[in-house]
Amino acid sequence: MTGAENLVSVIVPAYNAASFLPKAIASIDRQGYHPLEIIVVDDGSTDNTAEVVRSLPSVSHYFHQENKGPSAARNVALKHAKGEFIAFLASAVTAWPRAGLAQHPEKLFRLGYLIAGPSGLPVHETAIAAFIRALADQGLVQGRDFVIEYRYGDNRPDRIAEAVAELVGLKVDVLVASGTLAPLALKRVTSTIPIVLTSGGDPVGSGLVDSLARPGGNVTGLSLMVPDLGAKRLEILLELLPAMRRVAVIWNAANPYPALVWKNIETAARSLGIDVKSLELRSLDDLPGVMENARQSRPDALIVVEDPLTSGLGKNIADLVAEQRLPAIYGIREDMIVAGGIASYGTSIPDLFRRAATYVYKILRGAKPADLPIEQPTKFELVINLRTAKALGLTIPYSLLTRADEVIE
Repeated sequence: MTGAENLVSVIVPAYNAASFLPKAIASIDRQGYHPLEIIVVDDGSTDNTAEVVRSLPSVSHYFHQENKGPSAARNVALKHAKGEFIAFLASAVTAWPRAGLAQHPEKLFRLGYLIAGPSGLPVHETAIAAFIRALADQGLVQGRDFVIEYRYGDNRPDRIAEAVAELVGLKVDVLVASGTLAPLALKRVTSTIPIVLTSGGDPVGSGLVDSLARPGGNVTGLSLMVPDLGAKRLEILLELLPAMRRVAVIWNAANPYPALVWKNIETAARSLGIDVKSLELRSLDDLPGVMENARQSRPDALIVVEDPLTSGLGKNIADLVAEQRLPAIYGIREDMIVAGGIASYGTSIPDLFRRAATYVYKILRGAKPADLPIEQPTKFELVINLRTAKALGLTIPYSLLTRADEVIE
């Protein structure tokens, strides 16, 4: 879409103007729009935004609506906007015709999203996109009907606590939490704001909900857990390497979900006559010791249990895999690709996020989390990386190739 007629009024919330505005403008340019004006709106929910906004040279207008909420601030901006198209910017950039926006002036929902790990994880970029598309399928368009407040814990307890305080302080309509540690941290602070799990590891065992059928409280959503995931990964490795006798497992011992997967692997290994080496870590500080332990134990293969902490260690694990020439299997496709693994087997995280959008939609329409049963995974994926197999001099059995949902060549 190109042409001088595609003049867009860019409306951006004050709370993320400084960090998000530059890349937003670049994205608008790539879409063929031409920014006519930059309008910053402040609903009074964040301190010191006026000073930040006035330091941005490109801002055309700044509107402050103390304690009147995001919807009121947005409507003021709409009255002053001059462009043929409008872009409301929160974390993604899309422009809509003014007429389309006028049909939905009544409510701008604010969602809070929290992950215990860092920003930029490939799997979460893909999953969030699926979540936003699923909400659009329900008629909720980002920027027009809702904005998302993203917060990341960077695998640090102090930062997770800060992120939780920030989100709860913003009085969002729904909290969306990835993994197990993030929703646990949220539940400790709020019992009133609805919390939707996108991929809760063990919601009952971790104390997030009373039961899957009757969650109780303010938490509901999707569980990541199925009983035998760890055992299946071990079986896939054994099919790849019939002579395999020793396997190392990297997992986060501070997270209840990886602990369950580790126990499952340990039990299966015992029945298969495989020796397993536990390479547990609880924080980034443990990484040097874990890497050295892995080198000394000289395993035949490696299993990496999915978790925000291990997902953030892609490069470190990639170096280990390359150095030791280790066939490695992962729980998440994107983690496997980043780290040069030979395979991944597990729940489709984007599919869970897509289904989580339905929970958010129902809650925004008045449903109570306590009345919405926790659902379990239904879509599992086996991905084989032939590039890595070739580099390691391994031939993938035909039986595995025919079962694979995706083969990377």
